[in-house]
Amino acid sequence: MCGITGILTPGRDAARLAYFGLYALQHRGQESAGIAAGDGGTIRSHKDMGLIGAIFDEESLAQLSGHIAVGHTRYSTTGSSIVVNAQPLLETTEIGDFAFAHNGNLTNTDELRERLSPSTTLQATSDSEVMAKAIVEAPGTMLDRIEHVLSIARGAYSIVLATKDELFAFRDPWGVRPLCIGAFEDGGFAVASESCALPTIGARYLREVEPGEIIRITPKGMESTVVVNESAFPALCMFEYIYFARPDSTLNGRSIYMARYAMGRELAKEHPVDADVVMAIPDSAVPGGIGYAAQSGLPYIEGLIKNRYIGRTFISPDQDLRARGVQLKFNPVVENLRGQRVVVVDDSIVRGTTTPRIVKLLREAGAREVHLRITSPPIKHPCYLGVDMATYDELIAANYSIEEIRVKAGADSLGYLSLEGLIAASGRKRNEMCLGCLTGEYPNVPAAHSARAMVG
Repeated sequence: MCGITGILTPGRDAARLAYFGLYALQHRGQESAGIAAGDGGTIRSHKDMGLIGAIFDEESLAQLSGHIAVGHTRYSTTGSSIVVNAQPLLETTEIGDFAFAHNGNLTNTDELRERLSPSTTLQATSDSEVMAKAIVEAPGTMLDRIEHVLSIARGAYSIVLATKDELFAFRDPWGVRPLCIGAFEDGGFAVASESCALPTIGARYLREVEPGEIIRITPKGMESTVVVNESAFPALCMFEYIYFARPDSTLNGRSIYMARYAMGRELAKEHPVDADVVMAIPDSAVPGGIGYAAQSGLPYIEGLIKNRYIGRTFISPDQDLRARGVQLKFNPVVENLRGQRVVVVDDSIVRGTTTPRIVKLLREAGAREVHLRITSPPIKHPCYLGVDMATYDELIAANYSIEEIRVKAGADSLGYLSLEGLIAASGRKRNEMCLGCLTGEYPNVPAAHSARAMVG
């Protein structure tokens, strides 16, 4: 997760553009956010815990003047949820200061930490700071330093880095996390985790940053350097297609909406059911639900209305409300559910704690039958590359059969999309994606993480 953006626009307010770019990426992290901006001399930053709209106002943005900026909205995996771990990070070197924003998760953080000088002080508790310090201590130009770190860092990392007059964007050689480039008609470039951020700020999508590629942007234009890693192979996270990415984004030329729609159609082919209506769990499963309905010929309905702001409040519910669980998040549309045999499409089941509550809510609203259909295969393995996914003990599909999960959920039937159906819907080849949480096979993760017996 995490959302990152980088802007270089001579003569324009880069921080304000970064702010609106982050707004479009808020779905990738709601824990903290920040923007750092440079005017050719000084790099200034502002960051805090919470949502972007609560952190920034006109006064704070006015302090971030300049034509270059990087922004970050955080979802934590490595490092606790405290303000010192908020990004961008600001670092000082003998060739100048830089701001650093990272999406991903390193798998050899301890090794990188051991390479640092004994005098190096780490203030945060994240792998991001370790990587930033590795750049600080590497020799040569900024491009040389980034190339060096690309050669020794392992895991998932999409990064934007700004000096006082240059913007860099680079991805790990496996391309686990997304990153794309856009251009402004009146000059300058933008970099963002997802393409949906680009039209928001008036930039035209150009292309993805390739795995192992370093993009260097200056007021004169854009240059590309590719760092070859013979052990690397394309491994974009499949969960970008299933859940993370916004449906109006595009990854490698494939519309996320159409990929999820195709997942729903494949699911209907693999797991048809005699039912009356189809609904989806808002919001990420909606395209899949529509696809299922189209393939099955059943009418699509809204069965649940999402309370979109309940999860965005800093005021905790009292114990009685907390006990009501999903009723804080969803309200059933009783008129659409009463007496119906309902196909419920969702994107995934991870721990399996929410699904029984949803089934119960639908039955209480009058649904006669509830048939669960999931647009991903069973999640049987944790993620080590930037997704805060449960341990083996917590993953329901790692410990129970599909029939046992159905019983626990209280559903009349349960069907998961096959791995082959998922791959076909994504438009990618199997050897072009990370499927670790589904298959247990990870790109360049230490062997101890690849065997269940060694991790839990």
